[in-house]
Amino acid sequence: MARKGAIREIGEHRGAFALAFITIFILTFLFLASVGATPDPIHPQVVDGPVADTIRETPTTPVSPEIPVRIVVKDIGLDATIANPVSTDIEVLDAALLKGAVRYPTSAQLGVDGTMLLFGHSSYLPVVRNQAYKAFDDIQKLKPGQIIHVYSSGTDYQYSVTGVRVANADEDSIELNPNGKHLTLVTCDSFATKSSRFIVTADFVGAYSLTSN
Repeated sequence: MARKGAIREIGEHRGAFALAFITIFILTFLFLASVGATPDPIHPQVVDGPVADTIRETPTTPVSPEIPVRIVVKDIGLDATIANPVSTDIEVLDAALLKGAVRYPTSAQLGVDGTMLLFGHSSYLPVVRNQAYKAFDDIQKLKPGQIIHVYSSGTDYQYSVTGVRVANADEDSIELNPNGKHLTLVTCDSFATKSSRFIVTADFVGAYSLTSN
């Protein structure tokens, strides 16, 4: 009988201890919740599409000049690499045009104030072996508000078209606005010749960091 009484007493002590523990736990949780000290719930991250092929764009603020490497204009199917020669020699620039678009060496780079000037060939011949001769085909069809993407190695710089015009064959220079961030696209036969050409102007609207997941 004494043993049964001892077991009963131990059970009663355990029950009282458990009740006290639960009471203290609840009171502690309520106190932490009242002061906003409870941990935030963890939500699983959902990624759409194949992870290896997903490219995400995050708004960013560039802090230094970057070299452009590619230009894309989805509205006219333009997608070309960009060369960045350091010489303004006509032969050097014309040779670079045979590979795609070219940034004029003294024009602005990405991420800084000034106007970036990009040249590219355009051709409407039925057969063109070197596709660089068609790099800037149809830029005259661009309309205000359409977006031009100019990429560095890791950032998408976006420009909104502000105007399209035909340059006079006698026009010797193209104005490069030093205030703000701007983009000018020009078609040309050669840096050394004067000919009628299309000029597209655009203003910077945002930069987006490219990340792969």
